[in-house]
Amino acid sequence: MKTNDLHILLPASKSLSNRWLMLNHILGLRQNGNNPNKGLPFMLKNLSDADDTQLMAALLAQLRHGTSNLFYCHNAGSVARFLLALLAVTPGQWRLTGDDRLKQRPMLPLIQCLRHMGCTIVCTEEEGFLPLDITGFTPQYRMAEIDPNESSQYVSAMMLIGCLLPNGLTLTLTDRAASRPYIEMTCALLTQAGIKNSVSPNRRVYRVETLPADTQHKKQVVNIEPDWSSASYIYAAACLVPGLRIRMQGLSYSHSTQGDRVAKELFAQLGVETQELRSPYRANTRSIAIVGTGKHPDSFEYNFIDCPDLLPAVLVSCAALGMKARLRGIKNLRIKESDRISALKEELEKMGATITQTATEVRLAAAGLKPCASISTHADHRIAMAFGVLTLIFPNMVIEEPEQVSKSFPDFWKQLDLIRRAATNR
Repeated sequence: MKTNDLHILLPASKSLSNRWLMLNHILGLRQNGNNPNKGLPFMLKNLSDADDTQLMAALLAQLRHGTSNLFYCHNAGSVARFLLALLAVTPGQWRLTGDDRLKQRPMLPLIQCLRHMGCTIVCTEEEGFLPLDITGFTPQYRMAEIDPNESSQYVSAMMLIGCLLPNGLTLTLTDRAASRPYIEMTCALLTQAGIKNSVSPNRRVYRVETLPADTQHKKQVVNIEPDWSSASYIYAAACLVPGLRIRMQGLSYSHSTQGDRVAKELFAQLGVETQELRSPYRANTRSIAIVGTGKHPDSFEYNFIDCPDLLPAVLVSCAALGMKARLRGIKNLRIKESDRISALKEELEKMGATITQTATEVRLAAAGLKPCASISTHADHRIAMAFGVLTLIFPNMVIEEPEQVSKSFPDFWKQLDLIRRAATNR
């Protein structure tokens, strides 16, 4: 790749950022007791500036300082699920809630798991959903079961609090986990934080060891890597403007803990070549350089059960390239910030695509797209970004509620404009 590549700045991973914020809080409790004025054990560098991460940081600070027992999570599913587990094992009376969409997102398997361990959680409106009244309690049980079919966040939430339990945690999964790489990410971060954990060969039983009170941790600097989920929209842009060389600073495939690094393989099937580069000046600094070749097959097929966040960028790219596609493993996409399958179908059909769907897959017929006047984001950041990329070829198409991108990639529109200008000036 040439040194005059277009350089794109990705946000830090909010998945990594939120887990490190939780671990910083939890290990701070072990190290400092209930003194909120003592320093936290990790210095988090390159923390995400996404809305969800800023919310997580604010709510954890609220918990440490005891400023309110009401925790409002807006439409941040991971924030709500992580806090649900944490509040359930933190002595006190707590109320957990969020906006109307978050109140529709399922929580029951996590609620049931915590209840079976002795925690008191009351669903004040509909069973299995927010709002919740929580009485914090320290369970003595080591063993627990959970159904992870709807969300891997249930498992990660329990594993993050496992070291706070007097006897640690042995968590048995009763079904195959959705988005399994996110559980593996949690395991890797626990290990990096000095918390012993293990998983059975069949990946159904996870163990987290307890940490004694007053455990001391040497101050540690944690560098949070750029976000591979956000990189998928830059890959989509490369599909639409072939020949433009784009470099994503700090991103690495070989040294990443993120499951969504599989974007490299998915977009290779859509004609995007990837090269990982190492800085000649800093041995540990890497970047990913990509270029669209303009060559792709007539059809695409993949199971997204382990990487559902990549589906919007891939499906919209396939539609723009006139490809036929069959995308499986879509069940959990219906319970995200929006029903993403319905949202993608509705907006792509406005542009002339033919979409069919079942409970387990969505199919795209081979046909080109034509611009429409405007695209609804359905209050979903990933819908906004997936269709936002199409403005590279349909510049007059309006993306409604463009501010939705701040949930994960606040600088998205600025970076997209850099690509637009570079493509125009070639």
